[in-house]
Amino acid sequence: MKEQIIRLSDNAAKRIKQIMSKAESSTIGVRVGVKSGGCAGMSYIMEYAKEIKPNEEVIEEKGVKVLIEPKAIIYLLGTEMDFKQEKFSSQFIFKNPNETERCGCGESFKV
Repeated sequence: MKEQIIRLSDNAAKRIKQIMSKAESSTIGVRVGVKSGGCAGMSYIMEYAKEIKPNEEVIEEKGVKVLIEPKAIIYLLGTEMDFKQEKFSSQFIFKNPNETERCGCGESFKV
């Protein structure tokens, strides 16, 4: 069995379930990708997924479905996705072993 690209923490899975409960009924999961930008070169993007696109990796864990864009797979191998709730903010955190650099705001990274 090949290694799962992304693992979800319990908090991340719980938060995705909350998000999905408010999504349109045609939504099947959340899509994770990466885009160029941010102070360290790459940043993570998340959006609702209504269908599985060609070559996407689909991860079903803890009752949620996460779709990984094909071009993001190489960047995300071995990543743990977590969700952190703080007093003034809440956000998904990607604990990515491939990162060589991360900007101070935590919004972008470099591999």
